Amino acid sequence: MRLVLLGCPGVGKGTQAEGISKSFKIAHISTGNILRDEIKKNTYLGRKVENLVKKGNLVSDEIIIELIKNEISKHESSNGFVMDGFPRNLKQAKMFQDILDMLNLKLDKVVNIFVEKDEIIRRLSSRMVCSNCNSVYSIDDLKNMPDTKCSVCGGKLYKRKDDEKNIIEKRLELYETETRPLIDYYSKQNLLIDIDGSGSEDKVTERVLSKL
Repeated sequence: MRLVLLGCPGVGKGTQAEGISKSFKIAHISTGNILRDEIKKNTYLGRKVENLVKKGNLVSDEIIIELIKNEISKHESSNGFVMDGFPRNLKQAKMFQDILDMLNLKLDKVVNIFVEKDEIIRRLSSRMVCSNCNSVYSIDDLKNMPDTKCSVCGGKLYKRKDDEKNIIEKRLELYETETRPLIDYYSKQNLLIDIDGSGSEDKVTERVLSKL
């Protein structure tokens, strides 16, 4: 199965991608995690990306496409993949289609997760991320934890710079202009599935899996 997850920042794409990946035994390809790994390794690309992220800007299509092409090639012979955070705009979607055509692959579905704007801002402004494995926690999660270390790997938790409220607002504006047109693009191809992203993670997962 080959899937794409759409939705603005904070709808829970990463969490749902992990659940889908485990349920269908397919690769979880997260552009966010790939880029954060580059930043963590302090590579030339990582430093370039970090500067863009701090300003709330998107990484260039050329950088993303090269990374995605490499990742898909790695998993070409597997059961499939779920794309998390890509494509972000029409140009990327068309370049992505070129990659799939070249590899003789087809998308099965595109899952669009939607959540109200106020809830998005609340989620993003109150979350912490593990510096080691990228697990995400909300303020409510931390209240029930004995310490502020990651419960998965014990890594240190931190607040991402792009989760500051002023940056969140800019990210949502970018989503409206850059990414929302993808909904029409994939809808016309009869690939789109709309999923309500409100409520618990488990409830959202149930909604997603019931449609796949």
